[in-house]
Formats: sequence, C-alpha cells, structure tokens
Amino acid sequence: MKKIPLIIAALLLFGACNNEPGKSTTGNDSQAFTRLLDNYWQERMQLFPLEATANGDYRYNDKLTITIAQSFRDSTQRFYQKYLDALHKLDSASLSPEEQLSYGLFSYEMNMNLEGLKYPTHYMPINQFWSFTLDLPQLGSGQGNQPFKTVKDYDDFLKRLSVFPAWTDTAIFNMRKGMAEGWVLPQKLVVKILPQLKAIVVKDAVQSIFYAPVKNMPDSFPAGDKQRLTAAYTAAIDSIIVPNYARLHNFFEKEYLPKARSTSGISAIPGGADYYKYCIRYWTTTSLSPDSIYQLGLNEVERITSEMNKVKDGTGFKGDMKAFFEYLNKDSRFYPFTADKQVLDSFWNIKKQEDPQLKRLFAHVPKSPFTIRQTEAFRAASASAEYNPPSEDGSRPGIFYVPILDPKKFNAVGMETLFLHEAIPGHHYQIATQQENTNIPKFRRFLWYGAYGEGWALYSESLGKELGLYRNPYQYFGHLSDAIHRAIRLVVDVGMHYKGMTREEAIKYMMDHERATEAEATAEIERYMAIPGQALSYKIGGLTIRAERTKYEQQLGDKFNIASFHDEVLNDGCLPLQVLQDKLARWAKKQQ
Repeated sequence: MKKIPLIIAALLLFGACNNEPGKSTTGNDSQAFTRLLDNYWQERMQLFPLEATANGDYRYNDKLTITIAQSFRDSTQRFYQKYLDALHKLDSASLSPEEQLSYGLFSYEMNMNLEGLKYPTHYMPINQFWSFTLDLPQLGSGQGNQPFKTVKDYDDFLKRLSVFPAWTDTAIFNMRKGMAEGWVLPQKLVVKILPQLKAIVVKDAVQSIFYAPVKNMPDSFPAGDKQRLTAAYTAAIDSIIVPNYARLHNFFEKEYLPKARSTSGISAIPGGADYYKYCIRYWTTTSLSPDSIYQLGLNEVERITSEMNKVKDGTGFKGDMKAFFEYLNKDSRFYPFTADKQVLDSFWNIKKQEDPQLKRLFAHVPKSPFTIRQTEAFRAASASAEYNPPSEDGSRPGIFYVPILDPKKFNAVGMETLFLHEAIPGHHYQIATQQENTNIPKFRRFLWYGAYGEGWALYSESLGKELGLYRNPYQYFGHLSDAIHRAIRLVVDVGMHYKGMTREEAIKYMMDHERATEAEATAEIERYMAIPGQALSYKIGGLTIRAERTKYEQQLGDKFNIASFHDEVLNDGCLPLQVLQDKLARWAKKQQ
C-alpha cells in the first residue's frame, strides 16, 4: 500500500485563509481557473505543512498544525467551501477538455472533503496502523520525509516538535469527548497501541529514535552548532517526546481502555452505518452498495480458490488446501534467509529479473529514483510492506519499506507479487509518473484515490508472467494468495462494519481461505477495524482496470498496444474509476 502521510498540526491558522480565490476582474475563465487552483494549492500547503514536507515543499518544515483540533476542522470547512463556491462562479463550458477534467476532479474533491467533516473522526485520532504518533518518530528518525541536511533543517524540526505537547493535549481532549459520545476504538486495537507508545519512552535520550539525526549530523556543521543541536535534541527528547508519549500511554491504559468498545465494526457507534457508506464511496470512488461488494467478494473468493487448487495440484502436493497452506508456512525451503540484507537483496533481484520486459509494457518510465529499505524497528511489528512516495524534486527517492522482524522467519512465498504491487510497476510507476507530470495542476499531481492507486498496484501484480516472473509455481501461488487476500477483504470489511461479523469470525474466515497464520490474519483484520473501507479499494480498482484492458483487447484486436494502454491509464494521475473509464473510452476511439 502507499504510505499516506497523516496531515497533523498547529493551533496556528494562516492569514491566507482569508484570500478570495478565483475572484478576477480581468482575464477569461481559463485564467481565473488556473489562478484558483494555484491559490488553493499554496493555501493548502500552509494549512497542511506536513503534507508540504511529504511533497518536497520545504517552506513550512518548521510548522505543525493540529488538524484534529475542532478550530482547525472549522477552518478547513470554510477553506473547502470557499473554493467550491469560487469554482461554481466559473463557466466550465468555456474551459479546455483538460481543464474540464481538472474542474470535475476539483469539485469532487471539495465535496468529498466537506462531507467527511460531518463525521467526528477526530474523536479517534490514534490507531495502531495510521496515526501521528507513528508518523512523528519516522519524521524524527532522519530516514523519513523531514530533511536533516543543514543546520536550518535541524532547527526546523525542533520548532515543529515544540507543538507536540499541544497536539497531545488535543488528542486526549478529543478522545474524552469520544468516550462520552460513543466514538471510541475497539478494545482489541487499544491494546496494540500501548506497546507502540511505550517503545518511544526511553530513559536515555541517546537510545531514542529521535536522537538518530544527532548521531548522523553532517561533519560540515560548525562545532558550535553541533554542540548546540546535540543539547537541544537531548532536551527535546527528555522534555517533549518522552513525557508526552508516556502521558498518552498512561491515558490509553488507565482511562481509555476501560471505556473502549467490545464490538468490531464501525456501525456499532452512533451514526456508524452512514459513516461506513461514506467510507465506501471515499475509498472506492463508486456508489456500490455494501451488499453488492460483499457478494462480489464471495464470488471472487470462489473463483480464485479454484485457480489455487490447480496450482497446488500442479506442484504434486497430495494434501488438501489447508495442508498446503501449512506446508508453505512451515517448510524450511520457504525460509531461505539468515540476514536482513539477504531479504532486501532478494527484492533487488526481482527488479533485475523484470527490468528487461518493462520497456515492452511501458513506453513511459518515471525519472524519480527508487530504493528499498528495511522498516524501522519501532514500527516494524505492526507495519505492512509499504511504498513511500518520492519528493517532487527527486531529492528523496520512492522507498519500498520492508518490515523484517527476524530474517529467519521471513517467508519467501509471494515476494514477487509484493514487489510488483508496492514497487515496480505498482506504486512507484503510478505515483512517480503522476508527480512528475508538470502539465497537470499541482493538486492533481499529489491527488490520491485508493481505488485507482491501490487498484493499479493490484493490477500490476497480474503482470508478473508478462514481466518474466511467476516461473516458480510457489511464487505464482503467492500471487494467487495475494489476489484472494484482496477478495477476502471485501467479505470481512463489509462483514464487520455492516453485517455484524465479529473480529474473531473475520479472522477465522481469512485463515480458512488463504495462507495466513493467526498472527498475520489478526493484524490484517485489526487494520480493517481501524480504517473502515480502505481495504475495499484494492479489489474494486484492480478488477475495473483489468476489465477495461480485456474489453479493449477484444475491441481493438491488432490495434491494441499494451504500452499505450498503460500510459493512458497512468498519464493523468489518480482519477475516480468512472472518470478513468470515460477517458479510456476516448483513447480507444482514437486507436480505431
């Protein structure tokens, strides 16, 4: 999955919020529209400085806005409404086709953001999978989005860090309101948050992940600055990081956990069923009903199970599928690694194998650099493999993060399909291509729709044989395992959040139908509990892109060019699925 930076922040609200976007006394609607989008982006970067940092815009690296504060939510409501009102003053019919696409996307974005603010999600500001308390150590480690190259960079992060006590105050205040109003996390998630918080509480500042930039301070820094920054970072760890993480830990353990809910799905909280339907629309960009998604999941599980049985039988294995799962999970041949570096090297070797075939499938290759890194120890236990996008200027590469708790326990089955999804041609080709496209407005260069982005990554997994992979039947079975995993998500996500399925029933369903240990299934199911609807985006998007390819292969025959099709899917960045389908229909007409 793509790592989505959480946008966190300060009580500080910027004067730019009072701008009058799109108001123009001269120029035509095209110029006014361009100005509106430029103003929106500049104002957005000020309001969401962590997002700016993630994008490689370093102007606000010392700022942190507390996005979970009610005052900030009120401000963003006015922000989105202001730009939506300004958009409606323009005559879209006078815009070019490309501008009309941007017009529709911008309207869609503003409306979805405004609707999302109706739900008090800020009452649950921390979960075990995505939250600022997990992002902050990654920023402070020197290995994330926050740069640590100059003395100013070091000072910027100290200023940003100074807002964390206020963020902590706000988070606790919000969670107490959530406890009063029934917007609380499941107990099973709270117990997973406790060790994450505790891991950041250290007795010696030198042992903190936030001390890493001090250890890696450039030799070129003047001696006085080195001494000053060392003292300042030590003090910040002792007076800001440790006490506030300890405060959050104590709050969760003593006050929040006893009030956490025993239910699994979001529909159990007040207004939760309506919120889940919003989550479905947000993550899938469709109007599919929960019941139709659930049935699609059941159908896909049945279809892929049949294919998995064929592969199993082809290996000569004599037992049933459950026994085959057990074999793949336990046999030593599937655990070939003894060192972390061997795992990473194996992923690099997958890239080497597919490189010769990529040019046939893709005419356009992104320029942004790419690398593979091991996930930091503090979050590895609860992390999935993920992709972290490059900075806009290319100074920070796209990063494929791999959690390795123990290389001897790292199962090699499915490594090829994982690389295709998270790295190349999955998230890296899609996101880097989007960010590098200077012909589209800034807001589109960093836009994200799960159904498109995760859908593309899932579709990329299906390209393995065309890219010279999946020659080993166990690797192909790993691909099918991931495919059924995404189908199972449709069943258990809707099951828990809409149909009353329990966490335990969801874990059992997953273990019955795929090669997952109890620990793996538990981590996955608890992820879906924390982020309702997100898991639906993969299969909905992947099936849509594959269906579009099949349709045009049949319609165009010899005129179908796979590289041209892929470029057309990717060249306008993230799009709602219906918009993508309309665009591909226009492309197909041109091919004829």
